[in-house]
Amino acid sequence: MKKTLLACIMIMLMLATACGNVETTSNPNTCSEPKPETEESIIPKNTSDYCTVDRTVLDSETEKYFYGTWKVEKHLGFANSYNDASEYPTGQKFIGDEIIIKKDFFSSKGLKNYNNYQYELKNPLYEITATCYNSDSFYRLYKIDIPDLNINDEVKAIIISDPSTKMSIPVGLSFLAINNDRLILLSEATIFELKKITD
Repeated sequence: MKKTLLACIMIMLMLATACGNVETTSNPNTCSEPKPETEESIIPKNTSDYCTVDRTVLDSETEKYFYGTWKVEKHLGFANSYNDASEYPTGQKFIGDEIIIKKDFFSSKGLKNYNNYQYELKNPLYEITATCYNSDSFYRLYKIDIPDLNINDEVKAIIISDPSTKMSIPVGLSFLAINNDRLILLSEATIFELKKITD
């Protein structure tokens, strides 16, 4: 009996020693297996390479910049995914038109040449849907080239929603605030730069 007990203890010690040395062996049948990669280790560490995609209300700095009467100053181009034929190649039908963006009122009725863009909303909801922290992250998400967009520019995508339905304006009108210094209008796939004419 003592011999059997001693033999069992010896086997257990040998197994424990083998399991303790698992890191130095390449035998796949050992007691311990390497842990699989966790989801956290796959997440990129440098978040500036990506945009933050999350609906948030306008921050006070963006509000101050965003509100006012804006005039469509120049056509900048088209999204790379497709062209909006209605404005190709120069966007001339929007140039000179106006949009009113106030805290308690939004009007795109100044876009005179397009019936589909005629909106007036009292107490509209303005939301930032994405924030990109440089030109690379912006292009990665939107596939849009904006002239003079630099590697350090912060771009906030802003949509307008009807307060009663909480639904965004169905026809493609949205805005990009670049460093709270430039305002870009996205109309379908056509890109325009706006100039503030009154606060």
